Amino acid sequence: MSRRAVLWVAFVVVHVGVALLGWFLPNAPMGDVYLVYEPWSSAALSGGIVNGENVGIVGLTVPWVYPQLALLPMVLAQALAWIGGGGVFAYIIAWAVLVTIADALAFAMLVGRGRATGRTVAAWFWLALIAMLGPVGMYRLDGLTVPLAIAGSLWLVGRPWIGATLLAIATWIKVWPAALIAAAVIAVRRRLAVLGAAVAVSAVTLAVVIASGGGAYAFGFIGDQTGRGLQIEAPISTVYMWRSALLMPDSAIIYDPDMLTFQVTGPLLDVVIAVMTPVLVLAVLSVAALGAYKAWRGASFVRLFPPLALGLVLAFIVFNKVGSPQYMTWIIAPLVVGLVIDRRRWFTPAALGLGIALLTQAIYPLTYDGLMLMWPQVFPVVLLTIRNILLIVLFVWVVMRLVQVPAHRRQASPHRATAVSAP
Repeated sequence: MSRRAVLWVAFVVVHVGVALLGWFLPNAPMGDVYLVYEPWSSAALSGGIVNGENVGIVGLTVPWVYPQLALLPMVLAQALAWIGGGGVFAYIIAWAVLVTIADALAFAMLVGRGRATGRTVAAWFWLALIAMLGPVGMYRLDGLTVPLAIAGSLWLVGRPWIGATLLAIATWIKVWPAALIAAAVIAVRRRLAVLGAAVAVSAVTLAVVIASGGGAYAFGFIGDQTGRGLQIEAPISTVYMWRSALLMPDSAIIYDPDMLTFQVTGPLLDVVIAVMTPVLVLAVLSVAALGAYKAWRGASFVRLFPPLALGLVLAFIVFNKVGSPQYMTWIIAPLVVGLVIDRRRWFTPAALGLGIALLTQAIYPLTYDGLMLMWPQVFPVVLLTIRNILLIVLFVWVVMRLVQVPAHRRQASPHRATAVSAP
């Protein structure tokens, strides 16, 4: 059996296995799919009318926490529900099939003919991370943005218009790929093509939204994010999690029914919430400025883009007030690109990424019930603390990697330039 055939067998095994785990693991790892995606998409298909009541269409007639294109895959899953025979359970199956199809398309592009060692290593890494992260990586919107982000990033050199278009579409599904677009604008020589594609996708999306009567809610997802409290999984929440676990009377865990998340309470909470958004912006701008300096000094795409993309993505995670477990999917695309280009240099961060993914699944869904208590259990808080420390370690590593990027005007070798082009 060829190396490529073995990879595809592993692809099927991993995706079927992770899809099935969603049905058996505790704490509803598929909850978002049948609790929110299915009702939202059903309401959209019925014009906002459900059981005779006008509930509206999210992002168009009522505010929404996601960008408007996020509704598209939810509706597409409805079109695949016939596979499972109809109903909510069929929608869950359809969602898993949709994510698997999207992954398969990007996986085929990544593997190519199976002759490039870097691409093969990156493909195995992607499969391993999918398995270690578990159902939350499949049964969330983020799972659909990952293949778009991988394909878009790999196409940035040879086909920047196509690559940037895929990244822009992913951004209008879930905001995080904007970090990859920013990294591309800084690192890619044909940055006008990147900007042009991103602007074109945004313009078309906004035009459709406005024409559909959703102009008032076009950027509602931005306000929803800035107004959130500290979610229990966020790195900044670790101190409050320990205060709650140690039964300190001024700290506890509460449930936010509007955002459907568990959040922390404790001393100086309002101050921390208020400063986190400026701190996040400062961190992102600092990483971007470092990348821009390296680009100005002549750093090549193959040396600059992977650490810059990972640095910007990790800035969004490490300094975020939310920190949902599916956020860990965001690190996949930069790590995959890094392994394609230079697998030896990127072995350490890839190993850290696998550890982060495994700990994330151990937290959610396996021990999450121990975190949802008013005073959480110590063991899952320990797991969460280690996971968050690894995120910070990876962020420090990538910033150091950025500092060390050679900044002299030299053309990338043909071999390396081809390494990130589509096969």
